[in-house]
Amino acid sequence: NSQPQSMQRIAGTNVWQWTTQLNANWRGSYCFIPTERDDIFSVPSPDRLELREGWRKLLPQAIADPLNLQSWKGGRGHAVSALEMPQAPLQPGWDCPQAPEIPAKEIIWKSERLKKSRRVWIFTTGDATAEERPLAVLLDGEFWAQSMPVWPVLTSLTHRQQLPPAVYVLIDAIDTTHRAHELPCNADFWLAVQQELLPLVKAIAPFSDRADRTVVAGQSFGGLSALYAGLHWPERFGCVLSQSGSYWWPHRGGQQEGVLLEKLKAGEVSAEGLRIVLEAGIREPMIMRANQALYAQLHPIKESIFWRQVDGGHDALCWRGGLMQGLIDLWQPLFHDRS
Repeated sequence: NSQPQSMQRIAGTNVWQWTTQLNANWRGSYCFIPTERDDIFSVPSPDRLELREGWRKLLPQAIADPLNLQSWKGGRGHAVSALEMPQAPLQPGWDCPQAPEIPAKEIIWKSERLKKSRRVWIFTTGDATAEERPLAVLLDGEFWAQSMPVWPVLTSLTHRQQLPPAVYVLIDAIDTTHRAHELPCNADFWLAVQQELLPLVKAIAPFSDRADRTVVAGQSFGGLSALYAGLHWPERFGCVLSQSGSYWWPHRGGQQEGVLLEKLKAGEVSAEGLRIVLEAGIREPMIMRANQALYAQLHPIKESIFWRQVDGGHDALCWRGGLMQGLIDLWQPLFHDRS
């Protein structure tokens, strides 16, 4: 949570300006918040929680940069725009998207276990034998289906043989309240996915049941949820793609270890046999510390872990590249199987 900064009007003009210095490999999103209120950050040196609450009050007024063509609706519901420095890392597929041959299919999943209905998107690529197609489950599916659609990027990477033909399942989080309840270490959610949703999807788009061909991917609470699924059902979810995982949960202050780290240290769960992508941004200090602690605990199986530090923050503009690179890394062995 950054300290608030204000733009200054250049005298005698309608131009507003603000100056900062960024690393050459930095990437991030930004927005403008026109407001006349000066009481939001009234404390000279607000702490992290005060900053968080202040930004929550202001963000509903946020707008995208009207002169920036790269803009979208962010995960918190407000408009943002992209800023990428010249040496920002390549984001596979986002530089050359291709229109999909077959559009994603949207269904409504009515879960008896969860007592909720939600949207789910099913997307298939390539022409591999249906039963051999790997499966990727993407959390916060509404974002990757609508705000920042992944279909053209997945199509491009499949055509370029960087990703195998696959089935992608994107699960709607419904809203922030349901997301905060269902994603952090919730057994009922993952039992419902396995017992209800996946059979429903398989009837529409068959896929492989092999754990080593199955990826579960998420960001923030979704990253935490992805690893939780892999640790508790490794026979179903053998590959974990976690970005900015909230491994501090349930202790938001960051003064205590999160529950998954505690369970790993106690030997209650094991990551043995999993392939894991673990990614965090250096501009999200609490998340970074929690991920570093988790990586240190996973060090004995480091050969099957892809650890990446990104020069960015808690930001979908960073996540979109890591999501594609993570899928490439986790499914790379499948190309050797086919050769």
